[in-house]
Amino acid sequence: MEELTGREQIPGEIVETYRRPTPQEVVETYRRPLPERMAPPRQVSRRRRRRRKKGVLVFIVFCLLLAAAAGGAWGLQYFLADGNGGDPFYYDYENPEESASQEITIPTYPYGEGASLTVEKSHGEALSTQEIYRRLNPSVVTVMAQMEDGMSVGTGVIFTEDGYILTNYHVLEGGSSCTVTLSNDRTYEALYVAGDADNDLAVLKVDLTGLPAAEFGSSDELVVGDPVYAIGNPLGVELRGTLTDGIVSAINRDVWVEGRSMSLIQTNAALNTGNSGGPLINAYGQVVGINTIKMTSSYSNVEGLGFAIPSDTIRLLVNDLLTYGEVQPQPALGVSVSRIGEQLGDELWGILVQTVEADSAAEKAGVQVGDFITAANGAPVTSSQDLLKIRRECRVGDPLTLTLYRDGELLDVTLILQAAEEES
Repeated sequence: MEELTGREQIPGEIVETYRRPTPQEVVETYRRPLPERMAPPRQVSRRRRRRRKKGVLVFIVFCLLLAAAAGGAWGLQYFLADGNGGDPFYYDYENPEESASQEITIPTYPYGEGASLTVEKSHGEALSTQEIYRRLNPSVVTVMAQMEDGMSVGTGVIFTEDGYILTNYHVLEGGSSCTVTLSNDRTYEALYVAGDADNDLAVLKVDLTGLPAAEFGSSDELVVGDPVYAIGNPLGVELRGTLTDGIVSAINRDVWVEGRSMSLIQTNAALNTGNSGGPLINAYGQVVGINTIKMTSSYSNVEGLGFAIPSDTIRLLVNDLLTYGEVQPQPALGVSVSRIGEQLGDELWGILVQTVEADSAAEKAGVQVGDFITAANGAPVTSSQDLLKIRRECRVGDPLTLTLYRDGELLDVTLILQAAEEES
């Protein structure tokens, strides 16, 4: 039989054949030098050893000088951070270097249409992480506001079936138009209802019905260590719908941001640029906060320090925006108190009054430094959080009765609550 190219000749039959080349394995490899401790020993002359020791000493001296210079620069930065030797940490919005207030010119939707945000005081059984994501992700939207020099991207939460959406004010600040993208990838124009820069909250409206509205739960029920989850769009639209988890790190954390104080929930759930306006979620699938800022530093890495506006604060503020188009003046007692209560008797607890503001509601009612507040409107007060819960339910002009422990006796005083700006 004579061999032909690509075929074999057999009497009476022609057969096409495929001859495969001998298999050869192709392997991608990565080669790197062995660590010094694993490298084979090398013979080094005494002269070279002396030269090497001298080089090492020079290198060490250089490093020490460099470290001293860096330490001096760090110390100067630390001292100049707030002009008063304060620490150089700051709270990061989307663009902290562009913090100047800018007008929102997004086309508007009228307030006063009867919409409201409700907060449930009860909840069902705890859910798995997968169940929480399936329940909440359809209620989370991507918010994109057109700016003069680009696009601001954040997150929002649908809180009514007819298209009211909650987000952060700083996501929209300076915007001229806005769109939201739902979890089904459909994008719609959003109108601006109202917002408040000081509390970093804003409400949008889309012309849709039958939307999956998120359920809001009470932030007052949270305790440190509770599991929480965040859904948002870290670093823009490419990673939208990202779920992260963590715990409640602190409650009612007083944070100073750009000259104003905000009482926030602290969490170690991962928050990044684009998460702003997204939900902080409890173990029952309820929104208990709106993520707003994270702590960062100008000289070192800071991890796990995120902050959210509590839902019980949001309820009052957002319902003001929906009804009046602006936040109504918040009542102030005019006192500062200890965060943790002290036991004053067998079953008597109270929080210490540390300062009393001049011309405040507390001073006018006769509250004094050194008093212990044991009750407010008849409800026991064992921590500053208890007093804050009761104050949140009050309006300017409302009476608030405090029970005080002074010189071994209990007495009641009634405050007529004033707006903070009315107090000196």
